[in-house]
This record gives sequence, structure tokens and C-alpha cells, in this order.
Amino acid sequence: MTVLDAYAVIAYLRDERGAAEVTTLLRAPTTLAAVNAAEVMDQMVRVWRQDSDEVEVALAMLARDGMTITDATASIAFEAGRLRATHYDKKLCSVSMADCFTAATALLGGRAVATSDPHLLAIMLAEKGKVHPLPARRGNSPEVS
Repeated sequence: MTVLDAYAVIAYLRDERGAAEVTTLLRAPTTLAAVNAAEVMDQMVRVWRQDSDEVEVALAMLARDGMTITDATASIAFEAGRLRATHYDKKLCSVSMADCFTAATALLGGRAVATSDPHLLAIMLAEKGKVHPLPARRGNSPEVS
């Protein structure tokens, strides 16, 4: 099972760069952390001016087709907090708390994260986690060392 970050779902919903890879990933079991579902809603409504009911329907359709939305359990929350406290640096790794929930969901479940976010990728690699790099909105796929 692959854990999608908010960017992956937004790329899919907006048919952006990376949407084809996300479509392929969605054919197998995938999950989205509940915190990232909130981030998808926020970005699609606030930034892309989509109707919130339409976004909710789109997420529900993805869930109907097999993508689960993983609740934020206490263990996931504690791990997300540990990850941010360990890896966050304002200049070098300004990873969001939502992305730390993605990482925690993946790490605790032994799953890969699908993302183009270089900070999230760096945390996953530092924690010896699995990654599925997606192409960035602009430019090439992120570097994974």
C-alpha cells in the first residue's frame, strides 16, 4: 500500500504533472492521511477556487474506488511530532506538520510515500522509509539519493 501526500491527490484531481503516475498508484491499495485530506480540501478550495462540495465528492469517489483515508491515531500523532521535532529546520527542511503525518502513516505501516516534496522525501530517506518520487509541478522529478 502506498501513502499519498496531498500534492499527489491534488495533481490527480487537477490533471497536473504526475497525475498519470498517481492514476497508476490508485489502481493498487493507497491511503491518504486524514490530515492530508484536510490539506487537499484547503488547497483545492482556497488556492484553486473549487467548490468544497465538489472536492468532497471527488475524495469520496477516490475512497469508493479503493483509496482509504487513515485516521490520525495517537501513535501516528506522536510519531508525526517526533519527525517534525527531529527533522524540521526553517532553512534546510521546512517540512509541514501535515507532511509529517504522511511520513508517520507510512513509516508506522511499513509503506511507501508518493510525493514530490523534497523535504518529505528527505525525511523518509533519513528514517529509512520507502519512497515513490513523483514529478514536481515544474521541472524534473525530485532527486532521491
